[in-house]
Amino acid sequence: MYHDGPERTRAMASKEELLEARPDLAAVWEAADRAFPVRVTSSFAARMDTADPNDPLALQVLPDPAELVSHAGDLLDPVGDEACSPVPWIVHKYPSRVLVLLTKRCHLYCRYCFRRDHDPGDAQDPSEEDWERAWAYVAQAGVEEVILSGGDPLAVNDRRLADALRRAREAAPVVRIHTRAPITFPRRVTPQLVALLQEHGPAWVVVHCNHPRELAPDVDEALARLVDGGVPVLNQTVLLRGVNDDPDVLAQLCRELVRRRVFPYYLHQTDHARGNAHLRVPLDETLRLVDELKVRVSGVAFPRHVVDPPDGRGKMDARRYAESVERPPEGEGT
Repeated sequence: MYHDGPERTRAMASKEELLEARPDLAAVWEAADRAFPVRVTSSFAARMDTADPNDPLALQVLPDPAELVSHAGDLLDPVGDEACSPVPWIVHKYPSRVLVLLTKRCHLYCRYCFRRDHDPGDAQDPSEEDWERAWAYVAQAGVEEVILSGGDPLAVNDRRLADALRRAREAAPVVRIHTRAPITFPRRVTPQLVALLQEHGPAWVVVHCNHPRELAPDVDEALARLVDGGVPVLNQTVLLRGVNDDPDVLAQLCRELVRRRVFPYYLHQTDHARGNAHLRVPLDETLRLVDELKVRVSGVAFPRHVVDPPDGRGKMDARRYAESVERPPEGEGT
């Protein structure tokens, strides 16, 4: 593990130090990095038992030979974003809200990411023309909420973020920011960032934490800074094989989040993105996991288990989705 103080002062863990702990990954690193960047922040690496190939944090961020193997069911657009993108960098699935992709960049690249193949162009950031075109669409969309996403929307600088927040609030009463940065790169949550969110509120922050060991002291500070600043914080968790496919782990995570005043919002079925088949947990198995979770935590700590189907219809209750898949079309069967 990287527990020494100096590691926490550097933004990124180096490839060399990670491979020193896991030399078995040297053969796959370059190919995996070409397919989807391999980047790990020093803060996140400090929480990992990097030498353990089954470490639940390392499984999320270090390359695996399995991600280079094609599997039946792999999808380039696993949640149907493309069909719901009227202009580049916009996803509009629901009448009441619209999503703006501020960037394709992240501080850390999760190996299971459902947008690893998302390509509104080769650029990592919108051109000024695309930026203006995207916000022109938002301005006329007539929505209740604007969701800032990416990539990670907090991978942009405060000037760019302030522009996005201003335009979002001009278009809608509520802004939501979906970000993993408070978990993976907590130093990004500065007093200046909180002030920006306060200025352009009401702004809700939805973070992404999958395992209780991700909740390190620097993460606690970042989450507390947001909540103490009056910014509501919710969490999304993705069900992942070897990471949190255990009701006790999920229960601990949900309880720890609530203790930090973070509401466990969504529990996501893993999307069928290319390269993440080894991390997927079958739906019938996760339905049983969620049943066990329900008797372990209170209603406040119990997240909604959802599936985001590839047809672009948007998130569905997982049990309802399972029933719709299993039920034969009308006129078929007995």
